[in-house]
Amino acid sequence: MKNLTLDILITEFDKGLRTLLAQPHSLRSHPDTDIPEVPLTDIEKKHASALMRVNHTGEVCAQALYSGQALTARHPETTAALKHAALEETEHLAWCETRISQLGGRTSLLNPVFYAGSFTMGVIAGALGDKWNLGFVAETEKQVEAHLAGHLDKLPVTDTKTRVIIEQMQLDEAKHAREAKQQGAADLPIPAKFLMQQVSKLMTTTSYYL
Repeated sequence: MKNLTLDILITEFDKGLRTLLAQPHSLRSHPDTDIPEVPLTDIEKKHASALMRVNHTGEVCAQALYSGQALTARHPETTAALKHAALEETEHLAWCETRISQLGGRTSLLNPVFYAGSFTMGVIAGALGDKWNLGFVAETEKQVEAHLAGHLDKLPVTDTKTRVIIEQMQLDEAKHAREAKQQGAADLPIPAKFLMQQVSKLMTTTSYYL
């Protein structure tokens, strides 16, 4: 495990602030760039923006998890993989934030709380060893992929712009899970998976409203 110097901790604190406060940018084009906006009712806009708020908070948590995991990962290859995944999660942040704004919504007030909790979980996962660290990535992405599939079912049928964003996020999350398994991810114990599901349920339920 890396020696956590003051410089490293300051860098991680800065990353957290930028995740929570700075405008994220995407190297790739936004998936919905060429898709025209369609009329939605106020209720449909509110619902779609709340779903995207949940997804945005999930990406905030992903940034925190990967930062914590990279901080305590034991091998450079694992650290590099986590940082690469985090880059794509930053793009997801940008896509979600832009779409939320277009729908007239806002991001979650609880993001700082979820960031801190997720970062702590990431540090612990990394400290357990790389196979468990990668196992945590694989299971997280598996649960996120299923969660996004549920959102596709709940979206207004005509809201194609939001739909294509979520579909691309699904593809990226599945890729992260595959890459983690290819690098030797261990299958997490059932109690650990259950705990992760409960934490995820708490996050999705509260961030939909707050």
